[in-house]
Amino acid sequence: MYRMHLNYKIIFHFFGLLLLFNGGFMMLATLISLIYKDGVTLNLFLAGLSTLLLGAIAMYGTKKHRKEMNKREGYIVVAFGWVVMSLTGTLPYLATEAIPSFTDAFFETMSGYTTTGASIINDIEILPEGILFWRSMTHWIGGMGIIVLAIAILPLLGVGGMQLFAAEAPGPGGDKLHPRITDTAKRLWLIYFGYTVAETILLQVAGMSFFDAINHAMSTLSTGGFSTKNSSIAHWNDNPAIQYIIIFFMFLAGTNFVLSYYLFKGNVKKIIKDDEFKLYFKFIAAFTIVAVLLIYFRADVSQSTIAHPMVLGESESAIRHGLFQVLAIVTTTGFVTADYTMWTPFLTVFFFGLMFLGGSAGSTSGGVKVVRHLILIKNGFLEFKRALHPNAILPVRYNTKSISKDIVFNILGFFILYMLSFIIGALVFSMFQIDFTSAVGLSASSLGNVGPALGDFGPVNNYAALPVLGKWWASFLMLLGRLELFTILILLTPFFWRNR
Repeated sequence: MYRMHLNYKIIFHFFGLLLLFNGGFMMLATLISLIYKDGVTLNLFLAGLSTLLLGAIAMYGTKKHRKEMNKREGYIVVAFGWVVMSLTGTLPYLATEAIPSFTDAFFETMSGYTTTGASIINDIEILPEGILFWRSMTHWIGGMGIIVLAIAILPLLGVGGMQLFAAEAPGPGGDKLHPRITDTAKRLWLIYFGYTVAETILLQVAGMSFFDAINHAMSTLSTGGFSTKNSSIAHWNDNPAIQYIIIFFMFLAGTNFVLSYYLFKGNVKKIIKDDEFKLYFKFIAAFTIVAVLLIYFRADVSQSTIAHPMVLGESESAIRHGLFQVLAIVTTTGFVTADYTMWTPFLTVFFFGLMFLGGSAGSTSGGVKVVRHLILIKNGFLEFKRALHPNAILPVRYNTKSISKDIVFNILGFFILYMLSFIIGALVFSMFQIDFTSAVGLSASSLGNVGPALGDFGPVNNYAALPVLGKWWASFLMLLGRLELFTILILLTPFFWRNR
């Protein structure tokens, strides 16, 4: 065994590029601050300028780098790139003293970039507009970053069964970066941007201010969940149109963005025949029916809403709240219209279970992902047939194609690691004197990038009460879940850092 030789220059060159992007988006937040005259324009400008300078220095110092990147360097860029973005992303909070504690600022930033939506801020509505915009912007950057990762990077690294997605996406299939990656990323960015603009316009037409509309559009399309209001989307419980618009875009954000590409190309058959999309739709429909029936017959929505009583009939209210919360949890957006933990014990456990589902591969959602559940279910049923017919060749099929055993084993390994990470996560939280319900809720929510948890950290509360070490542990779980487990865990293995 001997030490591997990493191409550090290309690693830091990518870090520099990420910092330039980060600094540029901070300057956009500075412009918003200037327009709204919120009093923190200079602070935001200095934060953005500092980030841009760091990025420029990193890129200039590594301009003479070897162009090729191997898998190990890819893992490092993906994992530590998120950390670099989060570290510098704290600067607007610290510079404006909106969040004076570095731990709290890092937690909020990591929650933003990983599109978790968990917050430590007790009074969101007193924050300057520039900071609120930056907070939502971290969601938007992180959401699209995940799409590009799923398309271009993770399949090449063989992470978590995402080879399936690589086969379906109009992108690369080899071991080296291909020009088609850039084309695919551009198309998806355009779709992502277009959806954000469309939702912003619709929300404004429905009654939101432009500022609230653009912030919630960024949070919805990224399946993040940060809101500009203390009571989240419950602030507009007297305006069902706003909530239905968000429901529609949450559904879109939870689907494979490549399917949106096919939709705009007019290839509707590709969408209808997609196994994952069909199961995703069936899951949403079935879970919504269960939630709506229980809300209608057993729960008192008017008592569990965070703000404003219902203005329409009980049936409409039950359907809207049930559909909204099912989509918010399944897609890991984490918006809330009511305290669902007050809707009967069954629904509390029900929504807790949905935290492990996740949206589609190639979406901005967190969680396990529907495609993995699909493969696990299909493989499970085939095991019964294999027991009866041991000599039969019975491959798992996805979109009419056979899946290699390697991918099935990869997904099985992912699921086992995910559940182990959840159990260890809850155990660590319990070490901080957090009760059982809150600990398991925190672990599931952080790992699945959901946002609201259970117990003391449920829909009507935030994460401010977490001890300092608990916030760092939650931040780690957010990153671990967001980057498909293997990307982070492989860095903790000794053999990663050695050549065989």
